[in-house]
Amino acid sequence: MSVLARNNVVLSGAPGAPAMVFAHGFGCDQSMWRFVAPAFEATHRVVLFDHVGAGGSDLGAYDPQRYGSLDGYADDVVEVLDALGLGPAVFVGHSVSAMIGVLAAARRPELFDRLVLVGPSPRYVDDDGYRGGFSAAEIDELLETMDDNYLGWSAFIAPVIMGNADRPELGEELTNSFCRTDPAIARRFARTTFLADNRADLAGVTTPALVLQCREDVIAPPEVGRYVHEHLAGSELVLLDAVGHCPNLSAPDQVVEAVTAYLARVPSR
Repeated sequence: MSVLARNNVVLSGAPGAPAMVFAHGFGCDQSMWRFVAPAFEATHRVVLFDHVGAGGSDLGAYDPQRYGSLDGYADDVVEVLDALGLGPAVFVGHSVSAMIGVLAAARRPELFDRLVLVGPSPRYVDDDGYRGGFSAAEIDELLETMDDNYLGWSAFIAPVIMGNADRPELGEELTNSFCRTDPAIARRFARTTFLADNRADLAGVTTPALVLQCREDVIAPPEVGRYVHEHLAGSELVLLDAVGHCPNLSAPDQVVEAVTAYLARVPSR
């Protein structure tokens, strides 16, 4: 199977225009960008894909060893960009895909024009002098609950991640997305995500970056967004007037506005 089929790559937008790649977060798939990506189709060759194990990807390609760290997912991004041959791309990564993009850009900077990191977190666990948002015990409990009852965990945690309690349909959509994911793969991806520590990798990135941070986010608090900004040379930080961890669903107009302004303000390399 080809790389593009493996990751269920879908192309739209303007042929010959600069590439813009959208990468989804944990428990999601490329449909999470449906309110954002179309806004860039007039000016970019838009690339959507699913991480292996999610959406319409080839589940048979899932290898627990390869995807036991975020490096395996970063390798996939590099392989997709190489296969497309569209030149340096604007990479938009949500949540864990923000760090996947960081790893890929550090590895192959010539493939990346600019980065847009939506709700990034290089480490979810609090550390000495660093606030990731969770204690080690809380992460352990989260992972144990997933192992014991994945569907129940999904129904509980998805509305918490989404925020916006006044719009329960958003939490329901995220719950349904989690429940469509193979539970065994989801549990492994969760461990890969929540136990990762990619703080040291930020220093290896030379690609200009925009950090988009919601003013309230229980998964990646504002302190985390500031940390990423402060440790990514030449990055910009924009605080969205939005709540929750998924502004691509809850506040897509703000995301589109911030990204459009950034691309106009920071020239292509």
